[in-house]
Amino acid sequence: MKNNNPQKWFDFLDYINDDPLLNVWHLSLLLAIARLACKQNEKWIIRVSRSKLMVLSHIKTLPSYHKYFKQLQEFGYIKYSPSYHPDCHSTVEILRKQEE
Repeated sequence: MKNNNPQKWFDFLDYINDDPLLNVWHLSLLLAIARLACKQNEKWIIRVSRSKLMVLSHIKTLPSYHKYFKQLQEFGYIKYSPSYHPDCHSTVEILRKQEE
């Protein structure tokens, strides 16, 4: 389903800003995912690559990236579906979102 309403993303960003579990690196990753979603004109399932998320979130090391990405999954914010095919991107689904 396509999302042409950026207000939904602003609402989502306000929502995640209020969670005390999240630190600046979690927020940076979620902002990178939201940015990709807007560029892809997608709603809640986004095609991602680790390298692109690292660049967009300004996370420089693999251990840090994996730590915070895994925590976002554990906190129930995202569902990651890896793709092992070189021509297909992995996807991230936003799970915690404000009701539409």
